[in-house]
Parts: sequence; C-alpha cells; structure tokens
Amino acid sequence: MPIHEKSLIRPENLRVHDKLVLDGIDVSGHWSTFVEPRVVTDYNERLQEEIAALPGGEHIHRCWQCGSCTNSCTVNAVNPDFNPRYWIYLIRMGMESELLRDKEIIWQCVSCNKCTYACPRDVFPEGVMKATAHWLELEGHTPQSKSSMFDAEFTEQVVATGKIEEGRIIRGFFKRSGQPLMQPWLIEMAKRLARHLPLKMGFLMGIAAVVRPRTRGWGRAKAALEDYIAGQERAQKSALGLGAPVAPAKGAVHAAPGAER
Repeated sequence: MPIHEKSLIRPENLRVHDKLVLDGIDVSGHWSTFVEPRVVTDYNERLQEEIAALPGGEHIHRCWQCGSCTNSCTVNAVNPDFNPRYWIYLIRMGMESELLRDKEIIWQCVSCNKCTYACPRDVFPEGVMKATAHWLELEGHTPQSKSSMFDAEFTEQVVATGKIEEGRIIRGFFKRSGQPLMQPWLIEMAKRLARHLPLKMGFLMGIAAVVRPRTRGWGRAKAALEDYIAGQERAQKSALGLGAPVAPAKGAVHAAPGAER
C-alpha cells in the first residue's frame, strides 16, 4: 500500500507555485502543490529480511499498513515525526536511504507496547522498532544506544553469575555509558531506601554487592547461554552480511532464527 499523506513527503520534494495557471485554470497556492519525481538509487531488496533476522522483527511481513501502531503510539502523540507505520513501509519497500533520514529518532521507542496491543496482524511493532534500532547500530549508522548498553550489562551479569544484583548493574551501566555514579536522583533514592529498607535486607544487599554470589551449579547453564548468545550473534551478522557464518561450537545450543537474545 503506497504512502500518500502529504505530511510524509519530504519538504524538499514539494513544489508550490504562488501563481500558476494551467489550461486557463488558476491553480495558484496550495492547489498547485506538486511532488517532485525522484529516483531511489540505493534500493536494498534485502532490507526486510535483515530486519526480520533480528529479535523482534520476525513478523514485519504481516503488516498491511492499517496505521494502528502509529495511531496508538505514545511517542507519536508527542512527536508526529515518530511514525512506526511509515518506517515499516520503508523497510518493506527496501528504501534504506529514506529510513536512514530518521535514524536519530527511531531509537526513541519507549516500549509501552500500545502498538503491539492495537496491531490486528500481530506484527509486534514494538519489536520491529527495537530490531530496526539494533540494525542501525550493527550497520554503523548510529552509535550504541544507552538501551543497548544496559541490555549488555544486564545480560553479562546474568550469564556470569545466574543472579541479578541491582547495584552492580547500575554501576556497570553508568561506567559503560560514561555517566557519573553520583547523580541527584540516585542519591535521593538511596536516602529513601535507607530510611525504609529493613536492616536485614540492606545487610544482604551489601554483602551481595561485595561477594558477588552466583547460582549453585551455574557452570553448565552459563556455557549453554554463552553458546546460545554466540550463535545468535553469528546468525544475525550473517543475515546482515557483516561476516562469514561461523560453525557453532560442539554442543552449542541451537536457537530458532530471530529468537530473543
């Protein structure tokens, strides 16, 4: 289904004549708005396949452009330029250059999942937005986002110990993203926790931050997770043409393409 809204046509592609008469008919002003013809020179026929190969993008082919995702989008209500339906259209059409023009705002999805609940085709638009943001990073079009940094820190801790220690995650995330640890909101939260947190729980949290406990018998599960993650990364890079596929290690866990990391 073609995009026909004037609001989605780039301003530089519109031509308006203040005074124009065609065949004796005055079509001056907004009546004389024309869309400049253009040629797509960098059409990527595999763009949909590349997005579909990443976690969350598996069902992009189901989209029938009804607009339910954009209509229900929390971010679109604040910024009309944030338009999931339009980006899905560009991906399916292989219009990579057009998609890249919005690369600075695609990552702003807040994962409220309103679009996912509204979608009548189970496209999972929230997942498609995350897959698209991931694709932009893998292709080098955008730097790694703070969201991806947090995901990496969280995953590394789970794989290493089989447990989650919130304080360690926060410290690791701030270090990874170049943020200072002593932030006003964090200090205030710590003060409130100190006033209301049971003494025993506070003591156990402090011990966990120092000792870094791990789940008993975690070794085999850790190895399986590491093999799974490595396999997923190989599959994703192969789908995007970022490297030759590497044979999985002996005993590696095989996952379906596009499974969650």
